[in-house]
Amino acid sequence: MAQTEDDRPIDVDSLKVGSCFSETRHITEADIAAFAALVGDTGRHHMAGQAERVMAHGLLTASLATKVGGRLHFIARRMDWEFLKPVWAGDTIEAKVTVTALGEARSGVAVEFELVIENQHGEPVLRGGSNGVIRR
Repeated sequence: MAQTEDDRPIDVDSLKVGSCFSETRHITEADIAAFAALVGDTGRHHMAGQAERVMAHGLLTASLATKVGGRLHFIARRMDWEFLKPVWAGDTIEAKVTVTALGEARSGVAVEFELVIENQHGEPVLRGGSNGVIRR
């Protein structure tokens, strides 16, 4: 698979407080079914044919922000999420991850993030934050 600009690593030396990164994903019934199979959460609200609308797992929704973390080679120490609204099969979500603090750490750069994930209507579905380190 070809690497797109959005898949390329982000240079830690270019980070500053206020730097913002975003990722977008269209959530499908197949995504939800694959996640259910992976983690074993087969609650009927996540399963096609068992619910009128198929709801994405909260952790599937939250995982969109980890794509930014992966591009930074970020190692999380803490993650906090507040789930505000459900995400349904067919929704498109966008994670906006903002650097709120930078510092020196024994093993690299200490970093804190604030994040919000919105649906295609611009409605926040998740808010949260994370801190950890990016090794040099």
